[in-house]
Amino acid sequence: MPQQKDIVKIAIQMPGAYPQLIQLDQKKPLSAVIKEVCDGWNLPGSENYALQYADGVQMYITESNRLDIKNGCILRLTKAPGRCAEDLFKGIQSSDAGVRCDSLKELASVSTDVTFAQEFISRDGHLLLVKIVEDSNESNVIMTHTLTGFMELMDHGIVSWENLSSVFIKKIAGFVNAKSTDASIQQVCLDILESMVLSSHSLFLQVKQEITMERLIAHLQVTNQQIQTKAMALLMALLQTAGDSDRKDMFDFLTKKNVRQYIYKNIIHSSGSVQDEMAHYLYVLQSVTLNLQEPRMRTPLDCCSQEQRDILHGLRQAAFETESENSLSHERRRSLCAKEFRKLGFSNNSNPGQDLSRTPPGLLALDTMYYFATRYPDAYSRFVLENSSREDKHECPFARSSIQLTLILCEILRIGEPPSETGSDYHPIFFSQDRLMEELFCVCIQLLNKTWKEMRATQEDFDKVMQVVREQITRTLSSKPTSLELFKNKVNALNYSEILKLRQTERLHQEETLAPPVLELKERLKPELLELIRQQRLNRLCQGTMFRKISSRRRQDKLWYCRLSPNHKMLHYGDVEEDTENPPIETLQEKIPVADIKGLLTGKDCPHMKENKGKQNKEVLDLAFSITYDVEEYSLNFIAPSRTDFCLWTDGLSVLLGREMSSESMRSELEILLSMEIKLRLLDLENVPIPDNAPVVPKPPSNFNFCYDFSQTEQ
Repeated sequence: MPQQKDIVKIAIQMPGAYPQLIQLDQKKPLSAVIKEVCDGWNLPGSENYALQYADGVQMYITESNRLDIKNGCILRLTKAPGRCAEDLFKGIQSSDAGVRCDSLKELASVSTDVTFAQEFISRDGHLLLVKIVEDSNESNVIMTHTLTGFMELMDHGIVSWENLSSVFIKKIAGFVNAKSTDASIQQVCLDILESMVLSSHSLFLQVKQEITMERLIAHLQVTNQQIQTKAMALLMALLQTAGDSDRKDMFDFLTKKNVRQYIYKNIIHSSGSVQDEMAHYLYVLQSVTLNLQEPRMRTPLDCCSQEQRDILHGLRQAAFETESENSLSHERRRSLCAKEFRKLGFSNNSNPGQDLSRTPPGLLALDTMYYFATRYPDAYSRFVLENSSREDKHECPFARSSIQLTLILCEILRIGEPPSETGSDYHPIFFSQDRLMEELFCVCIQLLNKTWKEMRATQEDFDKVMQVVREQITRTLSSKPTSLELFKNKVNALNYSEILKLRQTERLHQEETLAPPVLELKERLKPELLELIRQQRLNRLCQGTMFRKISSRRRQDKLWYCRLSPNHKMLHYGDVEEDTENPPIETLQEKIPVADIKGLLTGKDCPHMKENKGKQNKEVLDLAFSITYDVEEYSLNFIAPSRTDFCLWTDGLSVLLGREMSSESMRSELEILLSMEIKLRLLDLENVPIPDNAPVVPKPPSNFNFCYDFSQTEQ
């Protein structure tokens, strides 16, 4: 007795007969099941019959797929695949055009089933279809069914595309190239050519030779959306299969004919599934085209290449108007070049090619820099000279920034990554702009300089600036700008302060979506962590800081030192010498009781800033603070050596005055501490032993030869 799970209850139909309800025993041979069904209808020759799904994809039931049959399935008794293949093979060769047409129409339908396809191909049925195409004596309807059936048979991969004759390929290409061919025939032929191109490089070469780009582009301009889509698919197949040289030639042709712009403006407005297909092809076209840059991206600079060395020196000479180098001695010329390469932002100024040895971005970074210097010489000179005149720590290094920006653009545009089979995320800007990579670089390198100034960045902030620039670019591209001008306007409007606002909004939104217990935990932790920051600020004031006096004559005078007493009751300060470090409190001659401090002023409200109104730059204003004390409104005036010291001192003084800390440094540190503490509290530590003592510090290494000597790059 078979087990219940081996029994499937199904219905079997046959035209002109009542359905049979049977319990299919999956352990019984399929031939035995078919014989029982035939016996139920008194049909002789059960070997000439097979079972097939009645609904959906009408696939034959075989021993390999019979386990997919579910309870309640409806099957039908039909001709066996071998018998059907034999009948159609004979019908296709009939002298009656009507019989041929009906046979080929049925063939096109049943060829989707691999079981039938194997039977038909085993009789060389596919060669029969090839001969019909090569002779080209049939009507358009018969030819359409022939080509459709052939395509369905070949899709199963039973026969290699490379076995096809050159005559057949020429005939298929001829249908595509002809201006008056039936649209149904052209659709199938475009499908066939796409499969040929994707199957092998040799077939790609034959198809490329037979199909003219002009004719293929003409198919993109017809009103029939199916032909547009098929033509686009073939174009993508040709671009993907082509070698670098052929691909570049094809892309140049598309650029000259403005095909990309036409495709985006006209075809993207297709409807339904056609639009989804076109979106994928637009994505592929963008990906394949941008990947033309990949060889340059993967190639480091060759120091032996005179051409590449000339480009490097061309960048230097375009930035600086120098005396004639030919009249200088070798040492003098070498020293001058090294100095100018350093101003240009190369880390290794004696051998700048070493900066371009990293792949990616490799030579692509040199290409983008040179494009910017030659395409927009005024902007290039302004960038370099502006940063050459800044203080060393505040200058934005052009070469280093360009190399990193090129890498960022490669990652954003996915250069070097093959197109996904399901990808559909393209940039509309690509279809309106030639040389997109280079033009984006020209906009973004100027954006980088602007953001650098907005952030008041120093060399230590380089990575932070690049993160902000990456965010500016990705956020702007995600809004799908349709032109470079629109991208430029949007990305420049998205300045650093806007990025901070967006981050804050997203962080608040993220917090709102947190579970109530997490929000409650966060509020409970905040007072404890704020107290930790307060203690850190007071400890920092106790250590003290060296300040520099600025005279009214705009020259730097003596240094002075200020520190808080350990009991937090006195501020001690006094003049010190240049080489003094952490002077003891006893050596500081002046002091102010904390209890006498009346207020804390910052920026332009400080007395020493009001006295020099109009003479102080914004950088000094941002670092200035004062404390007022005594009834006569005396003040002690500071200019912090850095923004970090400004935040530490203003926070610490606010704590002494009983006020809330308000610096951006405090907010950032509080957010970091809250995030870390919450993550630690939410860790699953069950059965994880936590040691009572800190782990032992390992012994130092025997040598430090693994450390990188940065001094070498400054020579």
